[in-house]
Amino acid sequence: MYWEQDVETMAREQLEALQLKRLKATLERAALSPFYGRLFAESAFNPSDVKSLEDLKALPTTTKDDLREGWPYGFLAVPREELVRMHSSSGTTGRATVIFHTRHDIEAWTNLMARCMYMTGMRRSDVFQNMMTYGLFTGGLGFHYGAERIGALVIPAGAGNSKRQIQLMRDFETTVIHIIPSYALHLSTVFGELNLDPRDTKVRMAYLGAEPHSENMRRKIEEIYGFKGYNSYGLSEMNGPGVAFECPHQSGLHIWEDSFFVEILDPVTLNPVPEGAEGELVMTTLNREGMPIIRYRTKDLTRIVPGQCPCGRTHRRIERIKGRTDDMLIIKGVNIFPIQIEKRLMGIPGVGKNFLIVLEREGYNDTMTVKVEVEKEFFDGDLKNLERLRRHIVEELKSDILITPRVDLVGPGTLPQTEGKARRVMDNRKE
Repeated sequence: MYWEQDVETMAREQLEALQLKRLKATLERAALSPFYGRLFAESAFNPSDVKSLEDLKALPTTTKDDLREGWPYGFLAVPREELVRMHSSSGTTGRATVIFHTRHDIEAWTNLMARCMYMTGMRRSDVFQNMMTYGLFTGGLGFHYGAERIGALVIPAGAGNSKRQIQLMRDFETTVIHIIPSYALHLSTVFGELNLDPRDTKVRMAYLGAEPHSENMRRKIEEIYGFKGYNSYGLSEMNGPGVAFECPHQSGLHIWEDSFFVEILDPVTLNPVPEGAEGELVMTTLNREGMPIIRYRTKDLTRIVPGQCPCGRTHRRIERIKGRTDDMLIIKGVNIFPIQIEKRLMGIPGVGKNFLIVLEREGYNDTMTVKVEVEKEFFDGDLKNLERLRRHIVEELKSDILITPRVDLVGPGTLPQTEGKARRVMDNRKE
């Protein structure tokens, strides 16, 4: 049931025909919502005139600000009585965005999650420990329902309480986990505090999500734990997790095109970029009843991976997210993403599990200091080794970000620890 071969390997012509059919239905539903009803009227756009997928480009994009201004029910396309669940974003950069689901929407999302997890090898015999936050956050319940649909035993551990997480993993012989990458590194230090080996569990697979992470960080986590780590991508506006997922070949994330129409646009001009070029991911829901969203600007930077995946699935793949357009730092005229720095640091022997970028303003100049935790042996009193490592880190970072950062080396466990998304940037600049 979860190897949906007819859908996952559908010929491109059939898949695009399905997309067009679902797009037309989506636009008809969206016209019933206050926001899109008004937008269509202002744009003289009639959903019945849509004859091809290209016709969607006649509409402007939808932004997070639009969703905030539509609070709380401005995007609703069905009577409230048909809704069965609400989720929302964290709202850490402003008013939260809310997403509503009908029973059909929850079923469709659950099937997508089961499809993702089954694709990586999860089966009924697995014990799945979900270390994500439940509640309004989509990550917890999304994976929970998908694992139950497959038939796996689910441990809804939730976030935090590291010692108990380890006890659950060991006592109940957990085989698959869902975990934030930065928390996976933090949890490994708790194993050490308990004099336990992170590799001495039954865990064979981990789903890594909720925050961007580099390939080097994934490999470091895999090396520490001895399991296979799979990258997942999602956002609450498009359901949450289950939008795109790696298959066992791990050559990009399959984005489920029977449920989402994908565009890659230049984030400045909003024009399409050439096939395979990097740009901002813009998405349209194709199988949602309660709250369809058209041409949503995710702010995530990626590209379409050219060619077909060796696994045989025909749904296109996106590259792992490079960063978000609103995560971009501009230092001395240079655009820098925190994940670039993470990627370099995680490949340097001796570097620990945590770092922090501190931005300051000195006079009229911006400065960037990267505080880096390093392994304990570098603080054995030999300052030459410590300075050699610091200079090496400076040169590695400079080769990638094109400016020379200040680098401060600190001992393991010195920087603030978190059991949620890691805080990587402290911006102390004053406007």
